[in-house]
Amino acid sequence: MIENANKISLEKVVMKTLHRQQHELANAHNQLQIIEHGQTGDFALVPFQQKLDEAGLYPLKPTGIQTFQVNVGKMCNQVCKHCHVDAGPDRKEIMTKEIMQQCLHVLVQNPSLQTVDLTGGAPEMNPHFRWFVEELKKLRRHVIVRCNLTIILANKKYNDLPQFFAQHGVEVVSSLPFYTQDRTDRQRGNGVFEDSIKALQLLNGVGYGMDNSGLVLNLVYNPAGAFLPPSQEALEKEYKTALMERYGIRFNQLFAITNLPISRYLDYLLTSGNYEKYMEKLVAAYNPVAAANVMCRNTISIGWDGYLYDCDFNQMLDLKVACSSKHIADFSMSDLNERSIIIGQHCFGCTAGSGSSCGGTVT
Repeated sequence: MIENANKISLEKVVMKTLHRQQHELANAHNQLQIIEHGQTGDFALVPFQQKLDEAGLYPLKPTGIQTFQVNVGKMCNQVCKHCHVDAGPDRKEIMTKEIMQQCLHVLVQNPSLQTVDLTGGAPEMNPHFRWFVEELKKLRRHVIVRCNLTIILANKKYNDLPQFFAQHGVEVVSSLPFYTQDRTDRQRGNGVFEDSIKALQLLNGVGYGMDNSGLVLNLVYNPAGAFLPPSQEALEKEYKTALMERYGIRFNQLFAITNLPISRYLDYLLTSGNYEKYMEKLVAAYNPVAAANVMCRNTISIGWDGYLYDCDFNQMLDLKVACSSKHIADFSMSDLNERSIIIGQHCFGCTAGSGSSCGGTVT
């Protein structure tokens, strides 16, 4: 199985990153202009700030940082249509060991930061990834790795990732757009579904998703079009039934995450003519309860170069935190907990319906 799976290569990548295309949306400023004013500059929506103000939530403030989310690089073996990171094989932005050591120093100094969420790109492609995980476990932190599944089969050097994850008790969160091949491959590339299924079976094989194993395997659903995710609870039941009956696969939870109009998903909305309708859907589905529970209130996002952001989405829009602690080298928990969180029209994506976070719905 693994020998055949190793044939996965960049030949399966049919898209190019916006960065490689030198696309106008590779520029964060250009994205922000469209997000705030529309493609023609005259698209007006209710300001997100007004919605927060009506709920007594403006300015939006942290409730206490608990999760330390680290983007260790934008390099990835896939080029997915919905990717807000614009990750891909041609992205060379990789976190250095020096920045990782600064992150470890911050964690030592701040024991309240108990969860470390590693993301990318494909985080496993960072050459210091395994060392970083081992050091984080020495600090007794709960480590989450956002694994795209196909990386496990992309090259022989990654084939033992399931065993590595299990050895260190890492929580694995993996994107699987749907439990059928056509919908998954349309979003993530030809052959991705087949390899994702093989990778999930390998993770199950070392105990992930199994009762009483203590090895947590969660999946992520992203809509494949210009619509909001359905009920997370109902969709989880569908996934569990389909994956078990067809492939014998078990997992713990499904996270339904709303696509935010950033980077390649923004490009999709614009080229398909769905941008304005999608934004109107987000605004119409605004939920003040979700707004009170958004992940940026208890999470800090660290970029590959050490700069700090309110969330992973603000990171991709180059919106650094609004306080003096802008870099991991100058990390101050008190300063960060007192800051005002930077908001914009893209924030409607996290507050629509049941809300959306890296851990799924928030209400």
